[in-house]
Amino acid sequence: MPRPAAERIPATPPDHALVEQYLGVLRHQRRLSPGTLATYQHALDLLGSLAEGLRLRALDTAQLRRCVAMLHARGLSGRTLAKTLSAWRGLYRWLVRHHGFPSNPVQGLRAPKSPRTLPKALSVEQAQRLLEGERDAAPPILRDQAMFELMYSSGLRLAEIVALDAADERLDLREGEVTVTGKGSKTRSVPVGAKAREALKRWLDARVRLARPDERALFVGARGRRIAPRIVNVRLKALARRRGVEVPIHPHVLRHSFATHLLQSSQDLRAVQEMLGHSSIATTQVYTHLDFQALAKVYDSAHPRAKRK
Repeated sequence: MPRPAAERIPATPPDHALVEQYLGVLRHQRRLSPGTLATYQHALDLLGSLAEGLRLRALDTAQLRRCVAMLHARGLSGRTLAKTLSAWRGLYRWLVRHHGFPSNPVQGLRAPKSPRTLPKALSVEQAQRLLEGERDAAPPILRDQAMFELMYSSGLRLAEIVALDAADERLDLREGEVTVTGKGSKTRSVPVGAKAREALKRWLDARVRLARPDERALFVGARGRRIAPRIVNVRLKALARRRGVEVPIHPHVLRHSFATHLLQSSQDLRAVQEMLGHSSIATTQVYTHLDFQALAKVYDSAHPRAKRK
């Protein structure tokens, strides 16, 4: 992206300071999760590298469109580019509002469309095989069973599972309910099924043998401290291999499976949206295509011209 010589100036500290100040707003005022903050940081770092020393105020829509084209040529998907543009758009919106920038050059930019990938979900049989309990197992196995049962039972994200504390009143096994704070600092309460409650009780009885005395985390690793997300992923893959579930699997697959199986049984998209903590029902609607067979049965039984004689 060539620039006139007069405009090729090195990035200045004020621009760096502005970006850091904006990230501080996201961290302390909007209270974004560490993972989301990392995504914003990466997107804004990309903007800085592509700007080739230009001040943020000097960038216009045409230049930013070329930046997007360069990223697309590097192989970034439409979905990744949409997230990147969202971060840039948010930065410029804040600059217009608080630092006197004349306009938001990202406002009219849209990411190129890419094929929408469907959420991967286990079959009901695969989920049952994966989550078969072992009552007399060692504490690490009981911990894994409790974590994965809770993910599948309640549709929790990996970060939400890791953040739970052992004495947390938000996890009420008597009432069968867990309250978590997810993306965008949104708090939601979801039911905890009977199998998950049983697995959690077994783990809580065994937790004292693995956790350090001063550790608050519900789920702990080999050193007795709060378990790391990476370890949860490793343990799930190992469990799938032991149980003969030969499909690509990671913690989010359990959340997808929860949503898919619940929708198949209930046909209640709004309820699934609430339990997943989605801000928009459009995000939840991606699961509806997975249940075409059930929808077809509803059509056959309800439509007056569908019934066979």
